Amino acid sequence: MGRFAYGEVSYERAVANTRTLFRAARDAGVQRIVHVSITNASESSPFPYFRWKGVLETELSKLGVRYAIVRPTVIFGLEDILINNVGWFLRRFPIFVAPGGGEYRLQPVYVDDLAALLIDAGAGESGVVFDAVGPEQYRLTELVEVLREAVGSHARVVTVPAAVALGLSKLVGRVVRDVVLTSDELEGLRAGLLVSKGPPTAATSFREWTNEHGRQLGRSWASELTRHYRR
Repeated sequence: MGRFAYGEVSYERAVANTRTLFRAARDAGVQRIVHVSITNASESSPFPYFRWKGVLETELSKLGVRYAIVRPTVIFGLEDILINNVGWFLRRFPIFVAPGGGEYRLQPVYVDDLAALLIDAGAGESGVVFDAVGPEQYRLTELVEVLREAVGSHARVVTVPAAVALGLSKLVGRVVRDVVLTSDELEGLRAGLLVSKGPPTAATSFREWTNEHGRQLGRSWASELTRHYRR
């Protein structure tokens, strides 16, 4: 399921396709399914992405197959989209605009740590649901400042009202032909849905990794639409 609905790729369609995969796996005799969800997924969530992820978790729990559900937050790595594109902004503009007061919190997890957790979940107990989260939590402005230092940027990080940030993101989106930020994503961030209520389950420090790989981040725009929606 992608970050947002786009064109014919709706959440309902994505859920129906995943439901079909779940049932096909069961009917083919698959003994265990490990499903990647999202932190704070819930069928009662007011945010569509988190709500539909919650629907899929319930579907899997009732499938009659051994399962595990792993819930990552923001994933970082050399081929990720969000962190790379923040670096792209920092390399090209003298100002980086953070929505609201920039106090929204994130708890990023390294992609290799997530992969290891998925492997372990495949061999562990059935019916487990746990968050895949790194050892550090950041305010949004703090995370951007870590990236700014890593990529060697001198951009100033400023905060603006959420509506202004969304408007600016749409303008940039037209230039790069992509969706930069959605109102649902911003509201989910504001609600604290990208941090875990439990202890860290992954060890890699975002700050240390970013300092080591900053030269490689943000060299080009990583398009969500090209990667996940345009076939």
